[in-house]
Amino acid sequence: QIFNQHNAEAPNLEQAFHRMAQMEPNLDHDVSWFLLPSYWAKMVVALISFLCFANSYDGDFVFDDSEAIINNKDLRAETPLGDLWYHDFWGSKLSSNTSHKSYRPLTVLTFRMNYLFAGGFYPVGFHVINIILHCTISVLMVDVFSILLGGLQFSNKGRRLNLAPKSSLLAALLFAVHPVHTECVAGIVGRADLLCALFFLLSFLGYCKAFRENKEGHTFSVFWVLVSVVLGAIAMLCKEQGITILGLNAVFDALVINKINLLELIRKLLYKDKSLENAVLLRKGLLFRITLLMCGGASILYIRWRIMGTGPPAFTEVDNPASFADSLFVRAINYNYYYSLNAWLLLCPWWLCFDWSMGCIPLIKSVSDWRIIALAALWFCLIGLICQALCSEDSHKRRILTLGLGFLIIPFLPASNLFFRVGFVVAERVIYLPSIGYCILFTYGFSLLSKQAKKKKILAVAVLGILLINVMRCALRSSQWRSEEQLFRSALSVCPLNAKVHYNVGKNLADKGNQSAAIKYYREAVRLNPKYVHAMNNLGNILKERNELHEAEELLSLAVQIQPDFAAAWMNLGIVQNSLRRFEEAEQSYWTAIKHRKKYPDCYYNLGRLYADLNRHIDALNAWRNATVLKPEHSLAWNNMIILLDNTGNLAQAEAVGREALELIPNDHSLMFSLANVLGKSQKYKESEALFLKAIKANPNAASYHGNLAVLYHRWGNLDLAKKHYEVSLKLDPMAPGTKENYNLLRRKLEQLQKKGG
Repeated sequence: QIFNQHNAEAPNLEQAFHRMAQMEPNLDHDVSWFLLPSYWAKMVVALISFLCFANSYDGDFVFDDSEAIINNKDLRAETPLGDLWYHDFWGSKLSSNTSHKSYRPLTVLTFRMNYLFAGGFYPVGFHVINIILHCTISVLMVDVFSILLGGLQFSNKGRRLNLAPKSSLLAALLFAVHPVHTECVAGIVGRADLLCALFFLLSFLGYCKAFRENKEGHTFSVFWVLVSVVLGAIAMLCKEQGITILGLNAVFDALVINKINLLELIRKLLYKDKSLENAVLLRKGLLFRITLLMCGGASILYIRWRIMGTGPPAFTEVDNPASFADSLFVRAINYNYYYSLNAWLLLCPWWLCFDWSMGCIPLIKSVSDWRIIALAALWFCLIGLICQALCSEDSHKRRILTLGLGFLIIPFLPASNLFFRVGFVVAERVIYLPSIGYCILFTYGFSLLSKQAKKKKILAVAVLGILLINVMRCALRSSQWRSEEQLFRSALSVCPLNAKVHYNVGKNLADKGNQSAAIKYYREAVRLNPKYVHAMNNLGNILKERNELHEAEELLSLAVQIQPDFAAAWMNLGIVQNSLRRFEEAEQSYWTAIKHRKKYPDCYYNLGRLYADLNRHIDALNAWRNATVLKPEHSLAWNNMIILLDNTGNLAQAEAVGREALELIPNDHSLMFSLANVLGKSQKYKESEALFLKAIKANPNAASYHGNLAVLYHRWGNLDLAKKHYEVSLKLDPMAPGTKENYNLLRRKLEQLQKKGG
C-alpha cells in the first residue's frame, strides 16, 4: 500500500497518513511480542544470528569444500579471471560433458578473493565471510518482513514506514535462527546461497523503492525497476535461484501495489467481463513494469544460455533416483514426497543430514506405501492455504497468505525437478530462500492464535522457547560442520541407508590411517549400493595395501565393469595385477586408464614402475618423463628416473635429470638425497656433501640420509665424520641394510690407523 503526496501544502498530512494506516488490519494488534525501535530490532537480530553460527568460524574445509575450493583451479592467481565466466562452480568447463552446469561465477570470485587475501587455503577467512553474510541477510529480513507483513507505505518525507515492527522482528528472528540454514552458513560452499539471498533481498527492496513518489509526482521510478532487474541478475550469477526474484516482484506488485483480487480477476477472465478493459492491469503502470521484468528475465536467461550451451547437466541415478524412474506415476509421487520432506525440515529441523541421496530415501513404488500420508498432509495444507489466499473476504489475509506461499514456492521451483533434473534428492541449502515464506506463514499463524488466545503471554513464551531451541540446535549443528569426522558421523543416525554417508565415514577413517575401521564402512557402502564404484575402488585400494590382492582384484574388476570409463579404478587394477605378476594385463589396464583420462600423471608413474620391473628401461624413463610433463612436481617420477639412470651407470644423465628436478621442486629432500648419491659417485664430494646436509636438515630422522652421507665421508677420507653419521644412522635404524657392515669396516680401519700411529 502506497501513500502519495497529492497535497504538499496540507499541514497535518503525516498525521492523516497514520490515521489511514491504522484503519488497515495490522498483525501487530494481535501479536504479543517485543516492540523495539528499528535500530535495536536489527541489532538484536544480528547478534542472535551471529551467536547461532559463531562456533563454525574455525571449522575445516568439509565435504564439497574440497572440490569447490581446494581443488578448484579458478581460485589460483595463475588462472585468468576471464575463465571464471566459462567454468562451472567446480572449475570445470561448461562445455564439458561432465559439467554440472552450476554457473555461479560471482560466488567463485569471492572464493578467489578469500584465497588471495589470506595467502592460501585457510578456512577461517572463508567461514567468517559466511557468518557475516548470514547476519547481514537476517538484518535485511527485518525490512523485508515489515513490507511483506505490514504493507508498503511512505511518509510525506518519502520514508518507508514499518507498520508491523513486532511481527517483522519475530519473523526475522525465526529466519535468523532456523537450523536448516546451518549448511549454508557453516558449509563454505553454502556461500552461493548466501550471496544469492543477499542480492535477492536487495532486488526486492530496490523494487519497493520504485514506488516512493518523486518530486515530479511520478507514481513509480523506472530506474529502480531496472536496478531491481540488475540485482536479480547478480543474484542469479551467485546461484540459479536468484532469477525467481523477478517473478516475486511481479506478484508483490500485483497484490500489494495494485491490490488485485486474484479470484475476482480469474472470474472476470473466465466470463470475459468487459470491465477488464479498465482493470488494474492497465492502471498504475503494472503492465509496463511486468513487461520490464519479463524482458529483463528473458535477456538474463538468454545470455546465460549462450554462455552455458544447451547440453543438460550430467547426473547419475544415485544422485536423484526418482528422476530416472520409467513410470510417470513413480516420478510424480516421489517428487511430491520430496516436497513434503522439505516442508517437514522447515517445520521440524531436527533430523539434518549433509547428503540425502544414495538410498537415504527409498523410492515410493506403490500407493500402499505408508509414506503417501506425508503427500496427503502436504497437499491438504497447501490447498487449504491456497483456498484461504484466494477466497478470503479479508484482503489483508489474502495478501499475507499469497505472499507467504509465493516466497515459499517460487524460489523452490528451480530445485523441484519440474523444469529440469536436479542432482540431489533433498538439499537443505535450497530451502534457505523458501524459508522466508515459512517465516511469513508462521508469524501470521501466531498472530491468529494470539487473537484467539486468552493467555497471550503463555503463547509468547512458547514461541520464545522455539527460538531458544533453534538457537541451541544451530550451535550444535554448526559444531558438527566443523570437521568431516563429526559431520559424517552425525549423518549415520539420520540416513543409515545412505551409502554415501558410510563411504565418507570410511574415507575419513582411511585418511587418518584407521584402515580396519574404514574397511567396515566401505563394505557397508557397497552392500547398500552394489553399484557404488567409488566405494569399491577405495576398498580395493586398502585391500591392495594389506596384500589381500585377489579380493582387491575382484572389486576393481567389478568397478570397471560397472563403469568402463572409471580411469582411477583401471589404474588401481593395473597395480594389483602388477603385484600378482600378471604384467601384460597390468599394462593393458594402465593404457585403458590413460585412454579414459589423457592427462593422468600417476598412471604414467605406475606404468613406468611396471616397465622398470620388466627391465624395459627406455619405456620406463619415457613413462616417468610423461608423468613429470603432466605434473612437474611429481617427485616420485623424478626420483625413479634419477635412481634408474644411476643404477644403469648413466651418471651424467642422472645428474642432469636431478638438477632439472630440483629447479622445479627446490625443497624436496628426497630429490636432494638422490642427486647427492649421484654426485658422490661422480666424486663431486663437496657438492654432494652440501646436498646431503640440506636433505638431513629437512628430514633429520631419515637413517638412510645419514648412512649415505657417512659412505660419502668414508670415500672422501673424512673418517671421523663418517663414523659420526654411521652411528646416527644405526641409532635411528639398527637394522639399516649395509650400514652396520660399513661401520664395522670403518672401525677396523680406524683401529689399524691407531696402531700405525702408536
